[in-house]
Amino acid sequence: MRTTVAVIGGGYGGITVAKELDGVTDVVLVEPRDTFVHNVAALRGLTDPRWTDRMFLPYDRLLERGTIIRDRAVRVDETSVWLRSGERIEAGCIVLATGSSYPFPAKVDVEDSAAAKERYHATREALARAGRVLLLGAGPVGLELAGEILAAWPDTSVTLVDPGSEIVPGGYSAEFRAELRRQLDALGIRVVLGARLREQPPTEAGEYGTFTATLDSGERLTADIWFRCFGGVPDTGYLAGSLVSARRPDGRLAVTDELRLSGQSRVFALGDVTAIPEAKQASAATRHASVIAANIRALLQGDGEPAAYRPGTPGIVLPLGPDGGATYAPDWEDYVDAATQEHIRRHAKERGDGLLELGILDAELTSQLKGRHLNVEEYAQLLNADPAGA
Repeated sequence: MRTTVAVIGGGYGGITVAKELDGVTDVVLVEPRDTFVHNVAALRGLTDPRWTDRMFLPYDRLLERGTIIRDRAVRVDETSVWLRSGERIEAGCIVLATGSSYPFPAKVDVEDSAAAKERYHATREALARAGRVLLLGAGPVGLELAGEILAAWPDTSVTLVDPGSEIVPGGYSAEFRAELRRQLDALGIRVVLGARLREQPPTEAGEYGTFTATLDSGERLTADIWFRCFGGVPDTGYLAGSLVSARRPDGRLAVTDELRLSGQSRVFALGDVTAIPEAKQASAATRHASVIAANIRALLQGDGEPAAYRPGTPGIVLPLGPDGGATYAPDWEDYVDAATQEHIRRHAKERGDGLLELGILDAELTSQLKGRHLNVEEYAQLLNADPAGA
């Protein structure tokens, strides 16, 4: 039985589930942006002009049968999607894949790719003038941005400030953090933990302008530009009808093991909008998408047990520029083929530092896994697109 499946949001999970269902039923993908934005490459898109175009990939060859509507969903209930344009889409199944907002440059808040590129170029010019950079937040975004800045401008002074007691919070090991701290120290990046600014800098984030900020300890920091590297907010304000009951106070959505909204049989959610206790990463969104696609196929065919999603062991591939960084992957052998396993073991034996036994892949392996290419070809292939300049 064919029915309309409305996928709301064309991010990592949205394009994956739409692609998997394209040959099975009638798919309508609703996305306000004119291109897919490969946010994994956004921080390098800021510091390296060659990557600014590569991170924007066209949607027009994603689906062979389905439809892509460039519009924004403003109201979604159990069976219908209302668009900003006034159009209404009736759907037998709905997938909520609207993701989250995040401060620039990790994400952009404009729908037009040309305007987004202009902002990256203008901010890069401001950053190139800055001898001193202040980053607020020592999570993955703060560390990655620091690494990209030093890769582009090695003489820049970079300071990270975070109120927490450790870098990269989450279920990662102390040894993983120690390896990252070792590399940060080698790059000359200063990390100030357990500290806050008494007041926000007088300039806008990403705007050039020398200022002095005071920490709650009384220490004064002078910088020429600053960026906020925390504060993701899920985009779920459009929910209506009985779907509203799944929305938690933080905006995330309660879902079942089958990734259905609580109390719903044909409304699913994936990625950053879910309340699943795991890191909000592109890889998680694509795993969610595969489970949802399997469950929608089972619904349409009327047979088969629903697939359940089980969060894996906490893991992260965290580059510090193209050639640095570390990966935390205790179960790494489950994700690579035999030849790659042998390569990793041989490399670890040559290094002889014992990191692999701790589930940690070093800078060189992290560079091979992600740092040099940022997975752009993987998503270009999914979209049947040619990444500019790759």
